[in-house]
Amino acid sequence: MRLIPDVDDLAADPVSHHYDDMIAPSGLTNFLGTARVDHDLTAVSAVTFPPVSQGLTRTAACFVDGRLVESYGAPITHEWRPDRVRRSATLPGLELVTTTVCAPGETAVAIDISVTNTGDRARTVPLTLTLAAGAARSEAAWLDAVAPEAGNRAAIGASRLAFSDRDGTAWSIQGVDTAAEVRLSGIAPMAGEHEVGIGGIERGGEVTVELELAPGATGRFGYVHAVGTTEDAATAAFERVAADVPGTIEGAEAFWNGQLEAAFTPGNAEFSGHLPTLETDSDALRRLYWWGALGTIWFRRDFAGNVLGRSYDTLMPNYWATTTFIWDYSLSSITHALLDPEPMKAQLRHWIASDIHTHFGTSSLTGGPVGRWYSVNDYAMTRLVHDYLRFTRDTALLDETPGDRPVREHLRDWALAWQSLRGTGPLADYGEIDNLLECVSSYTHEVASLNAANVWNLRTVADILAAEGDTDGSAALAAEAEALVKSVADLYLPGTGHFAARQPDGTRVPVRHVYDFSVVGTTIAADLDERTRREMVEFYQRELRTEAWLRSLSPWDPDASFSPRPDHQWNGAYPAWPADAARSLVALGAPEVAIDWLPGLARSANQGPPGQAHFTEEAVPPVNGGARKAPPQLPYIIDWACSSAGAYVALVIESFFGVDPRLGSADIDTSQGCIADLDPSAVLRGLRLGDRIVDIFADGTVADGTVTDAA
Repeated sequence: MRLIPDVDDLAADPVSHHYDDMIAPSGLTNFLGTARVDHDLTAVSAVTFPPVSQGLTRTAACFVDGRLVESYGAPITHEWRPDRVRRSATLPGLELVTTTVCAPGETAVAIDISVTNTGDRARTVPLTLTLAAGAARSEAAWLDAVAPEAGNRAAIGASRLAFSDRDGTAWSIQGVDTAAEVRLSGIAPMAGEHEVGIGGIERGGEVTVELELAPGATGRFGYVHAVGTTEDAATAAFERVAADVPGTIEGAEAFWNGQLEAAFTPGNAEFSGHLPTLETDSDALRRLYWWGALGTIWFRRDFAGNVLGRSYDTLMPNYWATTTFIWDYSLSSITHALLDPEPMKAQLRHWIASDIHTHFGTSSLTGGPVGRWYSVNDYAMTRLVHDYLRFTRDTALLDETPGDRPVREHLRDWALAWQSLRGTGPLADYGEIDNLLECVSSYTHEVASLNAANVWNLRTVADILAAEGDTDGSAALAAEAEALVKSVADLYLPGTGHFAARQPDGTRVPVRHVYDFSVVGTTIAADLDERTRREMVEFYQRELRTEAWLRSLSPWDPDASFSPRPDHQWNGAYPAWPADAARSLVALGAPEVAIDWLPGLARSANQGPPGQAHFTEEAVPPVNGGARKAPPQLPYIIDWACSSAGAYVALVIESFFGVDPRLGSADIDTSQGCIADLDPSAVLRGLRLGDRIVDIFADGTVADGTVTDAA
């Protein structure tokens, strides 16, 4: 039984598709930057290594025998692994295979290109890559979803083109590792941006390699795309990688296997903590656990100039590079607290010192705020600090004074912030859709989810204060929670399984959304009567669950016609929602329903890390049985990967094993675990709680842990 995954264990299923099929282009990272791997055999876009960005600029489109590869109509097969993407296609008389990586330790992308002559005659095969760049360096935070880009000038070098912005502060060096013909495009650059509907990218030039191939023979060459803030830095990176492209490909595999091993190994040199290993006979549970771990590790950013030293981005490879969203980070809070608690602590200090009621996240380039306020922020921050405290046992954080006040005072403020949002009734009014789910027009004002979260905030902070000996402060918050919880429960619509959103005029608008189901279930399940809990589970089974994924909004909800965005609408779900729905099922007393769902849900872990949204099977046909990732183009604007993946780690640790370490107690409560119903032999090994490492067994037993060879 493998306890630590390698790159092959996490490989996506091969996907063959034609030009502009509904397939989200995948991403690669080496923690210094990211790149998008496009449909074409060699094309890449969004090659961004902060502080140098290039927007979504596409380069290295491939021509074979003078003809654009995409125009041949041949399907191109993509095979993603954490370390690489292998692309392959069959053209008349030729087999072409390319392997793309982000070069470890370099601000560069490398592609190894292999061509085999499958005909019975020798032939000369010209391959041309058309090159473009949009290298830019912005002194400010990247405040738009798409990173900055700039018009570049191009100059010819040896087997390469050198691109730079007007001021020479951002450089892109692109070329090949063999003799080649290099030409500038000869096309004058546009004076300004294209009009909408015209589109296009200014082509800087092209590089052509001719391969002389006997029948059955294979030839190869490598393409390298390096960036830097100076010509010397970008050129040096280019030359280091171009000196051995095949070695770079091999190095990427070793790099990623090393990262994965480190992530599950106590005392490793890569992370400030580690994740426990999971022993289980359930292939589905193991796959989801590894999926959640990969999808968090994937967003680590160690680039030079990162104001936090290390941060974890939220989306990639298309949108909001260098931005960490409070909400998404909180959905992986247990994973961060276990895997890398030191960067988590730095991120928390940074957010606590900011005004969390004015932004949805921060820039790792400047530390400044990004975006508008999200209503979830008080809940998200309380959850983040609570999970950090209970898993690291670092209660000294409470005495620190980011923002010139002790952290415990910030916690108290977040727990009571809802009071300033009350309208005419007892609940907080969270306003319009821009502060909530963005694409559900009826989910506004007094919603059940965040008002239930306010009850949880009050109780959680009360417990923290009690553990510190502040009995009066704890009792006051607990009393507030008891007074509030009935008003939240009053939003429930008896007999339906779902809740209403109360509007300022007192109207109760029914909303059949999974966010109410998940947050209410994971925060105040014990306050609901048995009938309500049963009806909520029935509603989930009847209107939200699909075989391999989840509908965020019931298709029977009138608002299902409002938006095509699959992260929160009827046609799909944001990646954390299935995990949190399963956690809610356990809390509502229906673990068997969650267990029954796992095999289908695990099939959706077949396309790399969790996407920002996956389509339901009834909206778009699945990929080899897994719910298909939604693409980035309009009207979907969905990214290929999202950092909230850590919710699946929380599902395993907190819900299935029932691990609930509480401040002020050396005991570890596992009484709410249900893993024995799935696998009575399961063990969670090497769980770190402060300075203690423990093993958690399916029967709830907690024992001092042992570090074993888990490979």
